[in-house]
Amino acid sequence: MDIRLSDHFTYQRLLRFTWPSVTMMIFTSIYGVVDGFFVSNFAGDLPFKAVNLIMPFLMILGTVGFMFGTGGTAIVAHTYGGGDRQGANRYFSLFVYVTLGISVVLAALGFFFLRPIAGLLGASGALLDHCVTYGRIILTTLPFLVLQFLFQSFLVAAEKPRLGLMVTVAAGVTNMVLDALLVLLLPQPYKLAGAAAATAISQLVGGAVPLIYFWRENDSLLRLGPTRLEGRVLRKACANGSSEFMSNVSMNLVAILYNLQLLRFAGEDGVAAYGVMMYVSMVFNAAFLGYTVGVAPVISYHNGAANHREKQGLLRRSAVIIGLCGLLMLLAAELLAGPLARLFVGYSPALSAMTVHGLRIYAAAFPFMGVSIFGSGFFTALNDGLTSALISFLRTLVFQTSAVLLLPLIFGVDGIWLSVVAAELFSVVITLLFLAVKRKKYRY
Repeated sequence: MDIRLSDHFTYQRLLRFTWPSVTMMIFTSIYGVVDGFFVSNFAGDLPFKAVNLIMPFLMILGTVGFMFGTGGTAIVAHTYGGGDRQGANRYFSLFVYVTLGISVVLAALGFFFLRPIAGLLGASGALLDHCVTYGRIILTTLPFLVLQFLFQSFLVAAEKPRLGLMVTVAAGVTNMVLDALLVLLLPQPYKLAGAAAATAISQLVGGAVPLIYFWRENDSLLRLGPTRLEGRVLRKACANGSSEFMSNVSMNLVAILYNLQLLRFAGEDGVAAYGVMMYVSMVFNAAFLGYTVGVAPVISYHNGAANHREKQGLLRRSAVIIGLCGLLMLLAAELLAGPLARLFVGYSPALSAMTVHGLRIYAAAFPFMGVSIFGSGFFTALNDGLTSALISFLRTLVFQTSAVLLLPLIFGVDGIWLSVVAAELFSVVITLLFLAVKRKKYRY
């Protein structure tokens, strides 16, 4: 039986409704990991370092999709919860069209300025050439990646989370199959370009399929159609989604800063080791983000319907789910550190040892990550974009930046791995404080 936004959500119903979003986000991360596996093991360690160096910049350009996806979904679901279906569809169409236009401009600017930007990130010589080769191919389909991020939220609001999962699986399988074909079969000089082409085509699949679905007649709550430019609504969506925008931009800026610190304290091997940790963290973060994306429209709906008791129940149950998942992730990371290091960088014993050591320190952050991710998303769903943005801003840009600049001066390379643990711990404290101060927003 289908689950509706208006339903009462027990633990079982909550997990059933959110698992497609969780799986969708995890699968999106996994096919990025597969990309890294093929590049590292078949294209070589220098192309692998290039991918890890330029990827944060490419992801920054894609974050506009998260901003209008999460911020816009809160408005659309709230409007629908208030009984205005026509208005919900008009807002939905506006967000899609504006996001597509912005992403085309960003892709064009990124394409032409990629070489100097890669140089600023620390790339030079052959490493710089690899960054440009990979990045420019990815940028050709960046607008579809942005749309994929956008529709991940709106497919849940349209009560079609399973369709979102199917689209993501299709994009992921496309990437994996093409990685295997292009990276393995192409001559050595073209393997990195083959991996980039595989990713670019998968982005095309992930963005174009839901675009076509919503453009045509469908049985979901949403459909693309006529709209009008409404600056107030766009500003509200940007404010609502500013936390997710800030979180993703800051996360990638911090990744750039990590790479610069690692080049300073550990050389290019440090960048490669950090790349492996980022793949693990990306998958685990995706689970928290997927759950938050899945439950946010439900919170927004009941907020619009003034059902405060249901909002309280959703918060309590989510806290239990997030806490248990964090502990399981810590255990998994500690047990799998060795096998994961051998999978990606087993060709270098020294690099593998550095990766295992760093990952076991880094893993201590996983029990804390989900709290601030969900807390930020919870306030976004309540249309409290300012509080949500403050949590994201403090978590990533303030705490992580401060930690990665200061702790290496005391602990050396270990300080870089410890910095994310310290930052996530402070973020939990801030998130809990905001939940206590703002409790009237979700209580009677």
